[in-house]
Amino acid sequence: MEWMVLYSTQNAWLAGFMLLLGLAVGSFLNVVIGRLPIMLQRQWQAQCAALTDQPVAPSERFNLALPNSHCPSCEHAIAWYDNIPLLSWLLLQARCRHCNTAISARYPLVETVTAAVFGLLYWNYGLSLDLLMWCLFAALLICLLFIDVDHLLLPDQLTYLLLWLGLLYAVLGGPVPLEHAVVGAIAGYGALWSVYWLFKLLSGKEGMGYGDFKLLAALGAWLGYSMLPLVVMVAALSGAVLGVVWQRWQRQKHSQPIPFGPFLIAAAVVALLWGDMLLAQYWQWVFS
Repeated sequence: MEWMVLYSTQNAWLAGFMLLLGLAVGSFLNVVIGRLPIMLQRQWQAQCAALTDQPVAPSERFNLALPNSHCPSCEHAIAWYDNIPLLSWLLLQARCRHCNTAISARYPLVETVTAAVFGLLYWNYGLSLDLLMWCLFAALLICLLFIDVDHLLLPDQLTYLLLWLGLLYAVLGGPVPLEHAVVGAIAGYGALWSVYWLFKLLSGKEGMGYGDFKLLAALGAWLGYSMLPLVVMVAALSGAVLGVVWQRWQRQKHSQPIPFGPFLIAAAVVALLWGDMLLAQYWQWVFS
């Protein structure tokens, strides 16, 4: 009986640690979400200037580490005690200490979601390779989701990393066999690539970006090829329905682009949680 109490206590401490780790990782993800698109934009501008022999305007060093965190309104440096994940936002009542400008709820949202996901993954997998890999998977998807919502952009730096991690997980003995992961990656890219070109040939317009191809390829590496039809179907249906609702609510023009990445990510979560059950019910319905 004593060892059971000790084991339970250790689990509670480790669960608490995973929640705190999730908050810290979520804080870092906020930095990536906010800064990576700016870094890429500056990189593209420098490349364009080099190709056209134009001078590149000097600028301060800007990456994930520099400059230090500061208020975007008053540009005052944020002290460490005002940068504690979630807690500082609550204590400051969502206001900058120096200029009283409102702090977006996006920051605590990302931190809380990341902490909750890390906690649930620990509860499901315990301390294991599976826990590490799925935490990386979740962190990358959170970054991709918010960047795509803000900028209609799925950076190669994140989608390629997600793809290679999925293949590595298969090599290390993950739940998806390596051959299923490889075929899933190829099929995921090829499926949306084909839809893209078919739509462009018929309408003369681009229906989605290349980042969507790469994201589905990465999801195919993690989920295997058997889950791809479910992912595409759920993403397409939810995207069509919510897209129409959003455009009518915002009274936007039909040409207003809507990011497809969040729908692919949501569909991947559905496939992870209920994919086997949904596929089994579908095949039962087909053959009944």
